[in-house]
Amino acid sequence: MTQPYVRVNDLKVAFSTEDGVVRAVDGVTFDVERGKTLAIVGESGSGKSVTSQAIMGLLNRKTTQMSGEVWLGDTEMVTAKDDVLRAKRGTEIAMIFQDPFASLHPFYRIGNQLVEAVRAHSDVSKADARAKAEHMLAEVGIPNPDRRLDDYPHQLSGGMRQRVMIAMALINGPAVLIADEPTTALDVTVQAQIMELLSRLQEEYDTAIILITHDLGVVADVADEVAVMYAGKVVESGPTDDIFYHPSHEYTKGLLQSIPNLKEQEHTRLVPIEGQPVDMLNPPAGCPFAPRCRSCMKICLGRMPEYTHLTDSHYSACWLLDKKEFERQGEEKA
Repeated sequence: MTQPYVRVNDLKVAFSTEDGVVRAVDGVTFDVERGKTLAIVGESGSGKSVTSQAIMGLLNRKTTQMSGEVWLGDTEMVTAKDDVLRAKRGTEIAMIFQDPFASLHPFYRIGNQLVEAVRAHSDVSKADARAKAEHMLAEVGIPNPDRRLDDYPHQLSGGMRQRVMIAMALINGPAVLIADEPTTALDVTVQAQIMELLSRLQEEYDTAIILITHDLGVVADVADEVAVMYAGKVVESGPTDDIFYHPSHEYTKGLLQSIPNLKEQEHTRLVPIEGQPVDMLNPPAGCPFAPRCRSCMKICLGRMPEYTHLTDSHYSACWLLDKKEFERQGEEKA
């Protein structure tokens, strides 16, 4: 069995603010193999994007407290020097950001930005880099790529700009691609095209994809594994089918119950998750989801549960899965 290309072990990220320390990521662990897609899902503020930025080495080490391990192949990224991180970004790991319009420089033509991305990591001529940029635009489905190279970002539609970002991310053949909400600002038809494009390119280049999203419909279509994050922690993780058809954490169940099911014969009300997300400046001592959980027991408020392995690849952190503890608590709800 091959070793996963990305290995994140007990990653913790904290920021010091005027009001106190925000523990944005608290003990996150997961693996991703080449050619596979891991989707990280959860509400806004759950720590998804900070996790991706930590993996990329984009966080300011002077203002950020980081611990744990992030292995990219044989390189440990948390303790790596800045020059090593710069060399890895673009060649071995790349990222598609949420807003392509904000990520592309408005004053430079598309071709110039793609050429710069190539020449930053390869000793090639401008002509060769431009040829590679044109080929990549064609790969991501942009018509007339030779002419589009001379366009500015504002001359492209939202879907076309996102395709340019995908081309820029993949132009140096990285082994890992992080896609942070890649379809948020796009209409449904373009969303489907972008995700289909990512799947095709993944198969062609054997890329490991970490998909950061809140869209469970997209997750169901493209992900092999799912990690559910809440308040900086992975509360449940497993194969996509297990998460969707056999969810074990109350938060995962809440997420699934709050989206419409088109297969239902009768119209049914959506079940929202009550309450507000946890205050990351003052997180609860126990399970972070306890204040919003309908099945909360007293122990949930005081102690964070360990992971219970339901299968070799499906695990969840919930006291309800600890049968002995559940029987001991009985009907003693919090």
